[in-house]
Amino acid sequence: MDKTAVLFVCLGNICRSPAAEAIFQNLIEDKGIGNQFIVDSAGTGSWHVGKKADSRMRFAAKQRNINITSNARQIREDDFRTFNYILVMDNSNFKNVINLKNRIKGSDFAKILKMQDFSSNFNEKEVPDPYFGGDAGFDYVLDILEDSVSCFLKNITNFKDVIPLE
Repeated sequence: MDKTAVLFVCLGNICRSPAAEAIFQNLIEDKGIGNQFIVDSAGTGSWHVGKKADSRMRFAAKQRNINITSNARQIREDDFRTFNYILVMDNSNFKNVINLKNRIKGSDFAKILKMQDFSSNFNEKEVPDPYFGGDAGFDYVLDILEDSVSCFLKNITNFKDVIPLE
C-alpha cells in the first residue's frame, strides 16, 4: 500500500505547523493507521531551520499530551513531488507556497490546501500566529488545530470510507 504524505506549513515552522504535525501524528496513531502516512512540517521562511519548536508551544501541547519533537525546516522543491497534501496555516503561507509551486516543474502532485478549510468549530479563516502573543494564544491555536486537523483526516477521501474514523 502506498502511504499518504501530509505536510503542514506555516511561516517559521516553530509554532503552528509542528503542532499540527504532532496532532495529526497522535490522531493516526490512536486510530491504528500511523503506518499508512508520512507526516512532516515545514516553514516558508528559513529563520529557525534546525531549531526545536517554540518552547511555549511545546509546553502548551504537552499539557494536552501532545509531544512536539520536530526540528524546523524550510519547504523544499521536492516536497511538491513527495507530499499528497500540503496544508498551510494562513493566506500569506498559501500565497508563498503557490508561488514556489508555480516555479517548479513537475509539482502538480501535491494538493495545496488551507488548514481552516477543514474547521468545523471555528470561524477563523486562518490559523493565527501565536508567536508574538501571550501564552493563551498557544492554547487557542491548539484548539483550532485539534478541530481542523481532525476534520482534515475525516475528509481524506482515500480513507474516509475504509477506516472507521469516529
